[in-house]
Amino acid sequence: MLTITSTINRTVRYKTVNIEGVKIFYREAGNPDAPTILLLHGFPSSSHMYRDLINDLSDEFHLIAPDYPGFGNSDMPSRSEYSYTFDNLSVTIEKFIDALQLQRFALFMQDFGAPVGYRIALRRPELIEALLIQNANAYEEGLGPATEDGQRLWANRNETTEAPMRQMMSLEGTMMQYLDGAEDPSRISPDAYHYDQYFLEREGNKDIQVDLLYDYRNNITQYPQWQEYLKTNQPPALITWGKNDALFTAAGAIAYKKDLPDAELHLLNTGHFALEEFHFEIAKLIKSFLNNLNLFR
Repeated sequence: MLTITSTINRTVRYKTVNIEGVKIFYREAGNPDAPTILLLHGFPSSSHMYRDLINDLSDEFHLIAPDYPGFGNSDMPSRSEYSYTFDNLSVTIEKFIDALQLQRFALFMQDFGAPVGYRIALRRPELIEALLIQNANAYEEGLGPATEDGQRLWANRNETTEAPMRQMMSLEGTMMQYLDGAEDPSRISPDAYHYDQYFLEREGNKDIQVDLLYDYRNNITQYPQWQEYLKTNQPPALITWGKNDALFTAAGAIAYKKDLPDAELHLLNTGHFALEEFHFEIAKLIKSFLNNLNLFR
C-alpha cells in the first residue's frame, strides 16, 4: 500500500501584498511557526534567485522572499510615480515586513539586498536575529574591478557613463554576471539569466535600473553607518561568498571580520551568484549556523 506524506509546509506559495498602491510579489514556504528567514535579492535578479535555497531550507525554516518594485513579478510603477532609490526600496520592504507581521527573522542579503537590508537594520535593529551575507558588500575593500564603470557613472552621470551600465543589462551582460567566476559553468541554469533578462527588457525597466545603479553611490557613503551597526549590535553572522566575484571581491567578505570578529566566513569557488552552484552547500551551512544559535526557540 502506497503511503503519501503531506509536504504542505515545503510547498512554495506565490503571493502578493499591496504596499501603498504597489503590488509586491513574494515567495513563501515552510511552517509559519518555524524560524523565519527573509531573503533580499540582488541585481538584476528577483526572488527567483532563491528558488533552490527555499526548497533546501523549507523543511526547517519559514522562508519569505519578496521582489522589489521594478523587479521580477512585483509592480513596476513609472519613475514619475515611484522614486527608484535604495532609501525608497528599503521603506517599501520595511512596510512589507510590517504588512506580513514579521517580528523577528534572520536576514539573507545578496548584492542589492545589502543596501536595502542594512537601511532596515539601522532603523529597526530589533527585527534582526542574525545576518546571512552572500556577496553583499559593506566595505570599500570589496569594490572589485567590475565596479569601475559604476564609479565613473557615480562621478558624472551622462550618456557616455550610462552606456556601460546599459550594456551590462544586455543578455550578454546578464550572462556574464552569472557565469564569470563559476567553478563549473555547466551547473548554471540558463533559466536564471533568461528569466532576469525577460524583466529587464520591459519598456522603461533599464532606465529604472540605471537610476538605481547611479544611486548606489549613496550606499558607499553609508558604509560607515552599516559598519557601526555591525560593530555596535554584533549580530550573529554567516558569510558565504563567491570568492571569484569581480563586482564584490573576497576582500569585502574578509573585511566583515574587522567589525564582526566572531562571524563565520566561508569563501566558495564561484562567482557573484553563488547560490546557482552552491545552494545545497550554503543551505547546510545555514541550517548548522542557525540551529546552533538557537535564537528562535
